[in-house]
Amino acid sequence: MAAVATRVYQHILFETGGRIAFVTMNRPEKRNALSVAHMLELTECFQAIGEDRAIAVVILRGNGPVFCAGHDLTELVGRSPDFYRHVFEVCTRMMNTIQSIPQPVIAQVHGLATAAGCQLVATCDLAVASEDARFATPGVKIGLFCSTPMVAVSRNLPRKKMMEMLLTGEPISAQEALMYGLVNRVVPREALEAETRALAEKIAAASPFVVGLGKQAFYRQLEMPQSQAYAYAQEVMALNAMAADAQEGICAFLEKRPPRWPSADA
Repeated sequence: MAAVATRVYQHILFETGGRIAFVTMNRPEKRNALSVAHMLELTECFQAIGEDRAIAVVILRGNGPVFCAGHDLTELVGRSPDFYRHVFEVCTRMMNTIQSIPQPVIAQVHGLATAAGCQLVATCDLAVASEDARFATPGVKIGLFCSTPMVAVSRNLPRKKMMEMLLTGEPISAQEALMYGLVNRVVPREALEAETRALAEKIAAASPFVVGLGKQAFYRQLEMPQSQAYAYAQEVMALNAMAADAQEGICAFLEKRPPRWPSADA
């Protein structure tokens, strides 16, 4: 944990509690808008977390009145085509990093999550939202269609609802986000932190090796035809069954005792 723990960040905060890492977007005066520097820091932090076996799960949250207001629009005025390509390449790399690291990432969402902020929620493996949370892809209202947020959010929401959000820019409520599958649960604002941590602790109790293997397999099989997905998944399960953590877990279940995961002690 040394590398990520000792790094001094300008736009984010990093801390740990047990085997849970907390990554906090810390630009409250900018509503946690995603500048290039901010996204590079998040990417670097998540990459370092991915290499740290002491961390089992990550909670991503935001300081201030909202979770994340999307891209920092002050950077998108009067720039060159190469700069615009760079902005969205950096954003895509950040999103891909979140899904590529072995640890599950939980978005802890309050207030607004708009445009790339909504994309961030959709990209995280799980999401817990407060009752006051709102989600939107409002780029159409300012002449900048939410094309990159669309990629992640459309993989969570039904097609017609996604098109409505993209074409009108109107937000959906936390309850709608729950109904459409963008978040896992909605809780009162005062319970948001505790509920998110409770979910993280449940995940942290599992084998880190198995969770990482399963997360990778989940995303790889999603886009495969069913027959190919089964062929891939059966190989993953066969390899998983031979792993020390699987053998320990099966034996612990049969012997009616708590498991002691070898990968957690590595």
